[in-house]
Amino acid sequence: MNSQKAIIDIAKQTIKNESDAINNLISLLDEQFEDAVDYILQSKGRVVITGVGKSALIASKIVATFNSTGTPAIFMHAADAIHGDLGTVQKNDVVICLSKSGNTEEIKMLIPLIKRGKNKLIAITGNMDSVLAKQSNFVLNTYVEKEACPNNLAPTTSTTAQLVMGDALAISLLQLRGFSSEDFAKFHPGGSLGKRLYLRVEDIVSNNLKPQIEADASVKEVIVEISEKMLGVTAVMEKGKVIGVVTDGDIRRMLSKYDSINTITARDIMTKNPKTISPNVLAVKALETLRENGISQLLVMDVDTYMGVVHLHNLINEGIS
Repeated sequence: MNSQKAIIDIAKQTIKNESDAINNLISLLDEQFEDAVDYILQSKGRVVITGVGKSALIASKIVATFNSTGTPAIFMHAADAIHGDLGTVQKNDVVICLSKSGNTEEIKMLIPLIKRGKNKLIAITGNMDSVLAKQSNFVLNTYVEKEACPNNLAPTTSTTAQLVMGDALAISLLQLRGFSSEDFAKFHPGGSLGKRLYLRVEDIVSNNLKPQIEADASVKEVIVEISEKMLGVTAVMEKGKVIGVVTDGDIRRMLSKYDSINTITARDIMTKNPKTISPNVLAVKALETLRENGISQLLVMDVDTYMGVVHLHNLINEGIS
């Protein structure tokens, strides 16, 4: 138990150290951040993000965040740049360079090459006296007092600060661009996240069978229709219009209520005024409606036209939760 407590204590201290460093970033924000965001926003090129070592890994993550939130970005490893990949940087591109010390050899070699191309350079560094800070057009201060590593060596707190500063840039640009959830969906068409943002009821109902029965249909006909269409429900129709539904539950309740079912029709056991949803509504909204009402199916109605049924299992199978 003592060793387990020690492990938890180490983890808590690590998180606290990084949390304190992130909170301190707030006090380090100044006009340089505002000017950098404004310049990127007005730029006609991409954002090229570079670094070496662990900073390069953080740079790659920031690139992914930029691209997914509406700011075109590309990663360039600083070491590769000085060995032939500098062509990655094109006219009108903005370069963001990440470096804790701002004085690594690759970075010092890269700076004059970027400036020769007349590209603006944004530094994300923890050393305001470094070559990188002094040679950049904009400097974002990510100073940290110490690493979470007890030897103050392994990049931990410093890379966390870099990542957070990158997120601050990305979200600032997102909001200034008016980047909406619909825009986000365009960049995230795959997976459950994308489906929550773009999948609509009509996309699901078109793949289902369409259960329906006339109001004067017998109980046997109702049971057959529900079984064949495999959605646990059927719409009840009269003169081409929906007047109710019969569910598996309605069938079970009927069997416990009546001794003879020979003369019973769909009209006798149907539920009037069933819950419905429009085909152009997002599928995630259909899931919310099902959960709010404690039901498993919704009739899909395009005004007065019956389109079919969307079932809870359809939504779960699509990964929407």
